Amino acid sequence: MTSFAWFRMPLAERCVKITQHHGEPEELFTYEELDGKEGFVFAPFRTTASEPVLLIHPEEITEEIVERLELEDPAECAIGEEIADRPSYQSNFAVFHDSLRQGLFRKLVLARSMNVSHVVEPSLKELFVQACNLYPRLFVALVSTPKSGVWLMATPEVLLAGRGNDWRTMALAGTMELSDEQLSFDIPIGTSQSDFPAEGRQVPALCWTDKNIQEQRYVATYIGRCLERFSDDFAEEGPYTTRAGRLVHLRSDFRFHLRKGASLGQLIADLHPTPAVCGIPKVEAQAFILQHEHLERRYYSGFAGPLKLQGQTSLFVSLRCMEINQQGFHLYAGGGLLRESQEEKEWEETVAKMETMRKVICRTATKPI
Repeated sequence: MTSFAWFRMPLAERCVKITQHHGEPEELFTYEELDGKEGFVFAPFRTTASEPVLLIHPEEITEEIVERLELEDPAECAIGEEIADRPSYQSNFAVFHDSLRQGLFRKLVLARSMNVSHVVEPSLKELFVQACNLYPRLFVALVSTPKSGVWLMATPEVLLAGRGNDWRTMALAGTMELSDEQLSFDIPIGTSQSDFPAEGRQVPALCWTDKNIQEQRYVATYIGRCLERFSDDFAEEGPYTTRAGRLVHLRSDFRFHLRKGASLGQLIADLHPTPAVCGIPKVEAQAFILQHEHLERRYYSGFAGPLKLQGQTSLFVSLRCMEINQQGFHLYAGGGLLRESQEEKEWEETVAKMETMRKVICRTATKPI
């Protein structure tokens, strides 16, 4: 079975398809094994025998211009039956929140999923093109392998990107949904705040809560401490507000030079999973999530992207994503919890995040294939 990955970098007009025609993607079980490798990486939240890090070898690489589509909202959306398990989320929230109130963790990320049935058999290429058109600021990827199945994502978060000794990452956390005049706000993902006109950074009637500010600071502090072990001269810029679809997040950018002899795979192991998708402290938070979350995250909240292709690496955290199978679509979303978190608000945040993929399904279902 052929394995492939389509991807479109933020703000790019062209997409790339990497295809492996022979054999299956290489299975890796430590991030250090990525050192010296080249291809498209698809990694899970936690590496296991059933969900390893997958490396698609680039036997064929093609590029094409992304088709431009009309994006008027359809009058009707025959999206199919949706099944969202609110009671399980409420139960999870109570357990997670109790551990936060006891001081066992400073932050935990609680995820959930939702099933959406097919109305029509989906065209994978159409889903990918729709996502590219809907979310020009985001990294869009569709990955298909025998081991992982088929996944589509439109994600705002860079895990690690660069070439040679010049690298960057980001701390992205805190979420608000835009409405009315706020929808005029824009800082494209992948663009430094200093590169964007000051007047474009003004957000009408948008004020971040202390909870969101603290949540993002946890992530930024964690990333800074990771980089200290691999770089002698990293610089942090931010936090500032950045947009992803109808949502905005708080973001800090980190640029750094990789210390001579430092292992890229070990840096990835230190960064992933960041507090943006896991919690603090990292190891204990991941173990807690795996034990108590009513969800198999699989490749949601892992990472994906090209590794050392033509010398360039661009790995993104696998957010705003869904798994596509014969039964339908399996959507994933999560949110960071602190002691101050309220269940209703956190649930609504996951609803807003799932709308990213739900909108792709809706547009594809209403367009003839």
